[in-house]
Amino acid sequence: MDILADNERLDEVNDKIKLIQRTDGLTFGTDALLLASYIKSEPLAEALELGGGSGIISFLVATRGKARHVDCAEIQPVFAEIIRRNAKINNLSDKVTAIECDVRNLKNGDKRHSYDIVFSNPPYMKNNSGKHNKSEFKQLARHECNGNIEEFVFSAYEMLKFGGKFYCVYRPDRMTELFSAMKKYSLEPKKLTFVHAHTNSKPSMLLVMAVSGGKCSLDVTAPLILYRDGTNKFTEMTSHIYKFGSFKDLWEA
Repeated sequence: MDILADNERLDEVNDKIKLIQRTDGLTFGTDALLLASYIKSEPLAEALELGGGSGIISFLVATRGKARHVDCAEIQPVFAEIIRRNAKINNLSDKVTAIECDVRNLKNGDKRHSYDIVFSNPPYMKNNSGKHNKSEFKQLARHECNGNIEEFVFSAYEMLKFGGKFYCVYRPDRMTELFSAMKKYSLEPKKLTFVHAHTNSKPSMLLVMAVSGGKCSLDVTAPLILYRDGTNKFTEMTSHIYKFGSFKDLWEA
């Protein structure tokens, strides 16, 4: 039986994960891979993803043993079902559970303040910014139609245990909004990494880890440079990330 519906394709991505993706939706990209690699391994942790899409970040976290189990919250029914099918074809149904819900309503359930790790690649564009995308799926994934950054951060706070970790990939031009929301809801930024295409490029994204109830102390790491200058060849660190799914020595520094 064909596992694909209309407007879907099947790809093999990192860690030999078979991934069903919508051709009219956002597909697996560098931001998702970097976020999954940035997350520190905690094999006994209960984890939650806010806004799962196809579920790829949750699957990378699960296959790499970075958490015992991942709940993957996704508001769009089409994508919640894709997450379930992706879990099934990768034999990860016992490791990743799709939750069809608005992330802003998670606090009303029975798992409030129960997660060790929460992570998210949230929508990064305000509703009134940028061009309207003809694909509704892309529009909802890119724009804050179902929650702005403060609401995503508040959901992370509501779902984390005291001392739990929140990981996020976001745009540098909105860093002040992200950090302001974290401070407001007692998620203390502890580690920050800027990502650049080349050494002379402005950062295109940032990766941050915050601790619920943590004390004030921020480690700004060396920047991640994706490509060797003047080429499209990966740097040593980027190659390590693609091969091993982790940032070399990041959590030992």
